[in-house]
Amino acid sequence: MAPQTLGIIGCGKMAYALLQGIKRGSVQTFTTIYVNDIDPERMELFSQEFNAQPAEGQELVAKSDLVVLAVKPQQVWQALEKAQGGWRQGALLVSVAAGIKTADLERAVSAGVSVVRVMPNTPCLVGSGVCGVSAGSTAREQDVGKVLALLAGMGSALVVDEKHMDAITAVSGSGPAYAYLVLEAFINAGINIGLDAALSKRLVLDTFRGSLQMAEASGEHLAVLREQVCSPAGTTIAGIRQLEEKGLRQAFFDAVEKAYLRSIELGEMK
Repeated sequence: MAPQTLGIIGCGKMAYALLQGIKRGSVQTFTTIYVNDIDPERMELFSQEFNAQPAEGQELVAKSDLVVLAVKPQQVWQALEKAQGGWRQGALLVSVAAGIKTADLERAVSAGVSVVRVMPNTPCLVGSGVCGVSAGSTAREQDVGKVLALLAGMGSALVVDEKHMDAITAVSGSGPAYAYLVLEAFINAGINIGLDAALSKRLVLDTFRGSLQMAEASGEHLAVLREQVCSPAGTTIAGIRQLEEKGLRQAFFDAVEKAYLRSIELGEMK
């Protein structure tokens, strides 16, 4: 793929993860990287670590073949307003803002600019993330290919219909926070019954790691794997009964639905 210029609006965690992924060996290459952020210290960090060049919004989009919009949803329209009039014909805009639809982004940029929407998650920072990818109405197959190449060093990427993006935001985008909360609670429960903190953490992390590997390797339904651990009148089924009585399953249903509805709400804000 021919070298191109990259512009990044918003120098937060996702933009940092993206550039770390490129450093890890993405097939996408860039001759120059331009960055813009309201925090000068973040731009300085990107300059030092990735040899990026600070640029104002309009200048950035005028010089960039591919622009990553990595600001919070509430800041999207202000950021795009600052870039008005500068877009390069044939440029590609990649948005990681939760809830913001490609159709709305297309109306906010110049004609001839393609839009692709991405929902990453924080494990992208260590190359183990998952990203949902959906193309706007004018994006071509080669545009999606560029985005997949861009994300290659961040983990896995799934091309999906945009109608699923709010659900993906609620499941994989928000999911790491749910996982960390469950892990924290499980570790604290171990401490409560007498384990020291380091041992409880090691046991819980290794148990989850092994369970995930077994779930992937076995191909069995998760309910079958769960039943294999539950002996009649044993310790595990007693614990499972307590989790069900306390509403663990309902709590997850409610949490994911709340996050899903919030993603839709963010997309309607202007």
